[in-house]
Amino acid sequence: MIKNRLFLDALEGKVVPRPPVWLMRQAGRYLPEFQAVKEKYDFFTRCRTPELASELTVQPVRRFEMDAAILFSDILVVPQAMNINVEMKNGTGPWLPRPIRNQQDIDNVIIPDISESLGYVMDAVKASKILLNDEVPLIGFAGSPWTILCYCIQGQSSKTFDQAKTFCFTYPLLAHQLLQKITDTTIAYMRAKVKAGVDALQIFDSWGGMLSPRDYQIFSWQYILQIINALKDEVPVIVFAKGCWFALEEMANSSVSALGIDWTVSPHFARQLTQHKITLQGNFDPARLFSSPTTIHEMVIEMIQQFGKDNYIANLGHGILPNTPLKNVYAFVDAVKNYTEN
Repeated sequence: MIKNRLFLDALEGKVVPRPPVWLMRQAGRYLPEFQAVKEKYDFFTRCRTPELASELTVQPVRRFEMDAAILFSDILVVPQAMNINVEMKNGTGPWLPRPIRNQQDIDNVIIPDISESLGYVMDAVKASKILLNDEVPLIGFAGSPWTILCYCIQGQSSKTFDQAKTFCFTYPLLAHQLLQKITDTTIAYMRAKVKAGVDALQIFDSWGGMLSPRDYQIFSWQYILQIINALKDEVPVIVFAKGCWFALEEMANSSVSALGIDWTVSPHFARQLTQHKITLQGNFDPARLFSSPTTIHEMVIEMIQQFGKDNYIANLGHGILPNTPLKNVYAFVDAVKNYTEN
């Protein structure tokens, strides 16, 4: 039995004494203890070694006493398992030496046996659950099919993902073949994580905002919806679609448990678009964690008041930045944990 159920209660729409708090990318580079591990092991070694991944998962919970842990992993372990070579280059980030370009490339993409290709992730889930000792829930995650496709075709990160969009608009049938393979793999992957012990799931559609509202429906949302519908009866599912405020109303009418909100949308507008009927998560600008602790505290209180105490999870509007001062993270977390209604 999980001792701190605040995060799960918020996902279930229950009345809570204060909002729960966790941070996207909280198991990451801003922590000195993370850096100590990073100096010894390369990125995918950390992902593939359950003892390392579980240690990195619990580090921020130990330090800040977050209300939830999120598994240390990466969205690109999924295409790796699908027979797509993905490397992590210093100074570049994700690098795919052979981006997908044609039908033959897509035919070479497999829907893997999850236990064989991604069993190390499930071992990391189990190891993390042991270290967490039922103190807080554990979140498992995956990238949205569209976001994974962006990397598979672009070959690396991009400000525009112009090659990925050009491919989809030029060869839509090929794009949908790839998107469906990614979707089927992601469903199996997320289901295995649930079986391994995660308490909630989050889908990161990091590049959804690259698409127009019309194209978002065609190339992203319909595939995310398949994942939600496949897993909704197993654990709560959160969707974070950066830059996709235009889809919030439709998303809120699905079976999703919560929606992540980025910092470009006001709490009032987000509540209005979602008709006040779903839990929202976010939306503090990660760069605002470079403000003074006093300013951060004031802004966090204002954010909670605007979203409302209930049906809300305090978080950032995207992942925490690597050089964020620890004292400012403490200021953010403490402001949430000490929040009381006037």
